[in-house]
Amino acid sequence: MTAPTRSAAVEVHDVHKWYGANRVLRGVSLTVRPSEVMVILGPSGSGKSTLLRVINHLEKPEVGYVSLDGELIGVRRQGERLKELSERAILGQRTRIGFVFQNFNLFPHMTVLANVAAAPAATGLLRKAEAEELARTLIARVGLADKTDAYPRQLSGGQQQRVAIARALALRPEVILLDEPTSALDPELVGEVLSVIKDVARGGTTLVVVTHEIGFAREVADRVVFMDGGLIVEQGSPAEVLDNPRHQRTREFLSKVL
Repeated sequence: MTAPTRSAAVEVHDVHKWYGANRVLRGVSLTVRPSEVMVILGPSGSGKSTLLRVINHLEKPEVGYVSLDGELIGVRRQGERLKELSERAILGQRTRIGFVFQNFNLFPHMTVLANVAAAPAATGLLRKAEAEELARTLIARVGLADKTDAYPRQLSGGQQQRVAIARALALRPEVILLDEPTSALDPELVGEVLSVIKDVARGGTTLVVVTHEIGFAREVADRVVFMDGGLIVEQGSPAEVLDNPRHQRTREFLSKVL
């Protein structure tokens, strides 16, 4: 079973996020176009991962909001204020936004097949047999057709992350957020995961990827965003940001990672 690719625009409107005195995001505004591949770079603590978690409302912003094709995520307007949606409504919205975590987050007690089939079956998107058929297709797509009955503990880190990507694809999301998807991997396993992400990017789904893999950003990104101190310092094409950065802070960062 194959499913048509869906993609959506993401709009981040003046988002602020803080934890006590620690201001993690300081007024971030950003638009990701449908089918665009955006790579977000920046030093540790710059707010990259928090921004991803705000986009799918795993973190609630203190100020600002996020919309997906014009639909507010996690909130609704009530007069001049924004009111939090019910958890059930938020979970429904999250079916439109896939999330691939740094540390895989697979269910350890479930097989690869069950991990990938779980969400479309649980949400009622597909019947169990249909969900399993789709799961087998996606597992084969990420190169693990022989691992459907394996458990996460029996897989390498790279294989677990490929399963996590297949799981994110199972709900046919319009946007997929990837939070440093290769940072927990041994260096020799990074390439296999990046190859799968490149394949997903070619499929037309909107992708927002937080990564330190500059080569991947150069090859795959339509746009590169550089963050520092909770702010977007600059953004542009890979050639603009990676080869001819305008800001000194971007140049300093790139000098350390290239």
